[in-house]
Amino acid sequence: MAAAADSDRQLAELGREDQTLLLFARLMEGGQEDEETVRDLGKLTKLLHDDVELAKKHEPTITKVIDGDCVDTILCYLDMRQPDIVRGHAALCTSAYLEASGEDGNRKLSDFFHDRVRRGTYDDYIVAFCVAATIFPIVPDLTSELFLSEGFLASLGPLMRRKWKSRKVETACLEMLNAACMHANCREAVLKYCSEWLEEIIDQDPEDVVKAMYAADPGVNLQEGSISMRRHSLHVQNLAAVVLAKLRVSNRLNTPPSDPAAVSPSDASGPRVQPATTSVEDLSKMFTNMLLKNPEHSAQTSIEGLAYASLQSKVKEDLSKNKDFLRGLVKTLEGAPPKSPLTYGALSILVNLTVYQPVRSEEEKRMNQLKAYANAAGKLQPDSLNDNDHVSERCKRVYEAGVIPVLVSHSKNGSVASVSLIISIIYSLSMTVALRGQLAQQGAVRLLIAAWAALPETDSKARRTAAQALARILISTNPAHVFGGTRPIPQSNAIRPLASIIAPDPDAETRDLLPTFEALMALTNLASTDDDTRHSIVRIAWNDIEDQLLSSNARVTTAAVELVCNIVQSATDAVALYADGKTQANDRLKVLVALADSEDEATRSAAGGALASLTGHEGVVRAIASRERGCQVVLGLCKEESEDLRHRGVFVAYNMAATDGEIGKLAREALGAAGAIEVLTECAKKSRRSEVVEVTVQALKLFLEQA
Repeated sequence: MAAAADSDRQLAELGREDQTLLLFARLMEGGQEDEETVRDLGKLTKLLHDDVELAKKHEPTITKVIDGDCVDTILCYLDMRQPDIVRGHAALCTSAYLEASGEDGNRKLSDFFHDRVRRGTYDDYIVAFCVAATIFPIVPDLTSELFLSEGFLASLGPLMRRKWKSRKVETACLEMLNAACMHANCREAVLKYCSEWLEEIIDQDPEDVVKAMYAADPGVNLQEGSISMRRHSLHVQNLAAVVLAKLRVSNRLNTPPSDPAAVSPSDASGPRVQPATTSVEDLSKMFTNMLLKNPEHSAQTSIEGLAYASLQSKVKEDLSKNKDFLRGLVKTLEGAPPKSPLTYGALSILVNLTVYQPVRSEEEKRMNQLKAYANAAGKLQPDSLNDNDHVSERCKRVYEAGVIPVLVSHSKNGSVASVSLIISIIYSLSMTVALRGQLAQQGAVRLLIAAWAALPETDSKARRTAAQALARILISTNPAHVFGGTRPIPQSNAIRPLASIIAPDPDAETRDLLPTFEALMALTNLASTDDDTRHSIVRIAWNDIEDQLLSSNARVTTAAVELVCNIVQSATDAVALYADGKTQANDRLKVLVALADSEDEATRSAAGGALASLTGHEGVVRAIASRERGCQVVLGLCKEESEDLRHRGVFVAYNMAATDGEIGKLAREALGAAGAIEVLTECAKKSRRSEVVEVTVQALKLFLEQA
C-alpha cells in the first residue's frame, strides 16, 4: 500500500503527457499484479476522459504521445485469457482512447486488427477476435467496417475447419460473431459466409470424431483432454448455436411476408426451403436441454440463445408447456447476479413468453389487411399462437412457475433495463383477472409503486406501463387487503402513478383511452375507503379527473363520474368542489346535472349517485333548484325504468325537499312546479324494492304537507 501511495504521488507531480507515458511504461513492462494493472488502466482512462474536456478548451491532447505500441498494449489486455476484471477496465480504457483520439485512434485500431489477422497465428487470432468482440458495442460502424473487409469472413471457415483445433480460437471467433450479430449488415454477411460451418459445429458428435480417428489409424494415441479427442468443445457448440439462433430469428423476422420462409413450420403447407438447416425450434430444444442438464456451465449461452429463439410463437408455446424448463428458468433467474447479462436474458425470455400483441385501431387493422393482400395475395393469416387466448394461458403457466417473488427480489437492485422488463412481465400477467389478487399478495403492488418512483421521468413508456399494471391490480382487489398487513404500504403512494396515466399519452401515435379508464376505475376503488385518500386524490389528480367528465368516450365519462361519486362522500371535498357557492363550483354542478340527463344509462346512474350525496349540502340544493332544467333532470331520474336509477332520483328529490329554511322552500316550489307529486306518485306505484318505495313515500309526504 505504501509503495502504491508513493507511486501515486510521483505520478501526480508529472504533467499529463508524462503521466500518460509512465502509465504505458508500467503496462508494457508486465509482471504486475492484477490489482496494479487495474489501477493503472483506471488512471489512464481518467486521463483520457479529462483530455476530451480539455481539448474542447483548446488544450493540447495527450493522444499525440500514444503510438501504435501503446495502442497494442491496451488492446492486448482485452484478450480472453486475461482476468475478467482486467478485461473490463481495458474495455473502458479503449473506449476512452477512441473517444479522445478520433480518426487517428480509429486508424491505429484498424492497423492492429488487420496486422494480427495477417500474421495468422492462434495467439494473434485470439487477440484480434477478442478486440473485435469487445469494441463492437463501442464503435459499431468502425468495427463492422473491419469485420466486413474483403476476405475476412471467408477466411474463418477454413480456420474453424482445421483438423487441429484451438478451443480458445474457436471461442474468441464465435464471441466475435455473436457481437457482430447486433449489426444488420454484419449479420447478413455472417449468414452468407458462416452459417454452413456453424451448422457443422452444432451437428458434430465428438464421439464420431474419435471413432473416425481410430478407423484411420488404429494405433493412434489419444490422451484424455487432448484436442484430438474432441473436434469441438461443448462450450463452442453452445456458442455456435447462439449465433445461429440469432441469424435464424433475425432472418425470419426480416423476411417479407410473401416469402414462404417467413411462415412458421406449423403453418407451412409445403416443404421447407432449406430442409438441411437447423431450425429455430431445433436450437430451442438444444438450449432447453443444456439449461436443464448442465445449468452451472451452460446457463449463460442457453439463456442468450433462448432469448432470441423465444421470439418465435411455436418456441414460446413449447417452452411455456415445459414445466421443468420454467422451473429451471426461474431458479436460474433467482441465482443470477443483479444487473448481469444472465438476469437480462432470463427476463427477456419471460417477456417473450408473456407479451400480448399490441391493440390496433380499426384503421390499423384495415391497413394490415391491405398489406397482407398486397404481399401474399390475401393468404397471410394472423399467427393463432400469438392470439390473446394462447398468451393468457402462457401467462398462467409462467405465474404458476413461481416467478413473482423472484421478480420482486430482482426489482430491488436491478438496472433500469431489467426493471423495465420486470414491469412488462407483470403488466402481461395482470391482464388475467384471476391472477390479480395473487399478484398483489406476492408483492407486485409494492414492486410497481417503487419501480414507477425509481424510473427516470424520461423513461415514460416503462412508467406508464407500471402505472397501468398497478391500475389493473387495484381495480380487482380490496384496498384494505392490498395496503394492510404487517408491512403496510400507504394508499397515497399509489395515487401519483395512477394519476399519471389519466391523461392520454402525448407521445402515442394513436389515442388509447384504456389506461385512462383503468386509472379512473382504480382510483374509484381507492376513494371508497377513507376521507384522507379522497382528499389526496383531489389534491393530486382533480384537474385530470375533471377533464374526463366530458370525454368523448362514454365509458371513460362514466368511470370519471363514478370516481366523483366516491370523492364527494367526503364532506370537506364535496363542499370545496361543488357547494361553496363560487362560480367554479356552480359550473361543476351544471356539468354533473347535465350528465345525470346523459344518453348513456351508466353515466346517468353515476351522476345520480353523486347528486344523491351532494344534495345533503344547501349550496347544491339552491343551485339545482335555481337552474332552469335542474328539477326536470332530477324528476327525469325518478321516471327511469331502472329501479336503481329511480332510487337515486327519489333520494335527490327527498334531500332537496327536506332541506330547512328558505332554500328548502325554494326547492319544494321548483320541484312542485316541475310536476314532482305526479312523478313521485307514479314512481311509488311501479317500484318493487322497499327502500325505493320508502324514500318515495317520505318525499311525497313533504310535498303534500307543504301543499
